[in-house]
Amino acid sequence: MGMAKIRPYGGVQASDRVAERRRRLLDAGLELLGGADEPSVLTVRAICGEAGITARYFYESFTDKDELVAAVFDGVIADIAATTQAAVAAAPSEEQNRAGIANLVRVIADDARVGRLLFNPRLTNAVLARKRAEVGGVFALLSGKHAASAYELPDNGWTTSAAHFVVGGVSQTIGAWVSGYVRLNQGQLVDQLTRILDGLTLAAREVDRT
Repeated sequence: MGMAKIRPYGGVQASDRVAERRRRLLDAGLELLGGADEPSVLTVRAICGEAGITARYFYESFTDKDELVAAVFDGVIADIAATTQAAVAAAPSEEQNRAGIANLVRVIADDARVGRLLFNPRLTNAVLARKRAEVGGVFALLSGKHAASAYELPDNGWTTSAAHFVVGGVSQTIGAWVSGYVRLNQGQLVDQLTRILDGLTLAAREVDRT
């Protein structure tokens, strides 16, 4: 005998209800992780309370809170990567550094929770610490490939090391901005980081000529 078909409830299909509950849980996770400079204690109960969902529905989407934290982080990074790549692709080559930085800063300025999730040093969740380290390496690899392609630089150790330097420096600077240690407005921050990146690009070209 086959499994009984799950009927729509209130005109909404079961799969859509599951997706909506998952979305609410992810948003609750982002709020608890990045909603304040001093993070809240993260528990399944707290997540469910923030989402307005009972615990049994939490476990239809996640095995535990660590899986949710990873999903929150991955979702934020995926959105940033997609919008930044689109912004860079739409810009002329000489404006691509600015386009990428401007998009990253805009995303963080539009939702302070994102900035705290990525850069708040008080947020010491072990899963986030691992994810932050992983994404730094991925962004460095992408930055190196982009520099080699867009600026006709050699895809070698110099370009790769410069890419790691850029990612680390940008992360530290934006982290300090999010925390209030760098007192620049949004436009000034974009200008400053763009000048630094453009300078490194020129330096890379000089190295390639020698």
